[in-house]
Amino acid sequence: MKHLLATDGLDADSALAVLDTADELKRTLMGREIRKLPTLRGRTVITLFYENSTRTRVSFEIAGKWMSADVINVSAASSSVNKGESLRDTALTLAAAGADCVIVRHPASGAAQRLAGWLAEPGTAIVNAGDGTHEHPTQALLDAATLRERLGSLKDRRVAIVGDVLHSRVARSNIHLLTTLGAEVVLVAPPTLLPSGVDSLPVTVSHDLDAELPASDAVMMLRVQAERMHGGFFPSAREYSIAYGLSEKRLKLLPEHAVVLHPGPMLRGMEIASAVADAPSSAITEQVRNGVHVRMAVLYHLLAGEGDES
Repeated sequence: MKHLLATDGLDADSALAVLDTADELKRTLMGREIRKLPTLRGRTVITLFYENSTRTRVSFEIAGKWMSADVINVSAASSSVNKGESLRDTALTLAAAGADCVIVRHPASGAAQRLAGWLAEPGTAIVNAGDGTHEHPTQALLDAATLRERLGSLKDRRVAIVGDVLHSRVARSNIHLLTTLGAEVVLVAPPTLLPSGVDSLPVTVSHDLDAELPASDAVMMLRVQAERMHGGFFPSAREYSIAYGLSEKRLKLLPEHAVVLHPGPMLRGMEIASAVADAPSSAITEQVRNGVHVRMAVLYHLLAGEGDES
């Protein structure tokens, strides 16, 4: 694996290899007082974020440090981007300075793909940490890891993805990955929050959340991305919550074994009730924990690979 840019096109064997490596890393570190492996000693990992982030950025930094890599954080707000430097020049600068891997988050869809092209000659690995409304592959991988942990195999499991699908790169990455791993995906959203061309995707589409919950093995609530909305996509926050929020009453419609996910940050009281977010069926905290191990696995496959004995 040279880069991780998207789950679209990622085959099942490659995805399972990352998930299995994450499981092994988690078992290896479990119970250790000092969580440190020598696997990426001497490697330099740079996070380049043009958008705000808590979970993704922190978990990548922890993942790199737990594997003994040198991790450097570059924020667009405090870099030469504010002086007018282009994305290409910033990337070439980081590669010239010795970056083995650049983890990028950018508001433009396709930005990670462009970086991979520009840095092909230096051989710098690129990880897409979210590009516009396109994809967020490591989020989908950690979601899959969490579902495997709770449900076992994803084959023939039914996962409902609920809410602002139109603006969600998380939803896009999960659609590709979950269906590749054999799950059935149903999108539940108002018509205004579904992307054009949704009929061509290997998913079922519904506008009735109550009808879908009893047959779902997992429900993934999405954040309403108001910062990407221009115009009215639904009448009000209250009406959205009534139709598409996961309340305590709706939680009871799910099977007993069902799992509740949310990529965060959560809008408690609108997308998901606080009591639901903190319920035993919720795996939201586990998603964050698994995110560290999955991102460790991604860095391992990019920078060390199968030939690395450590």
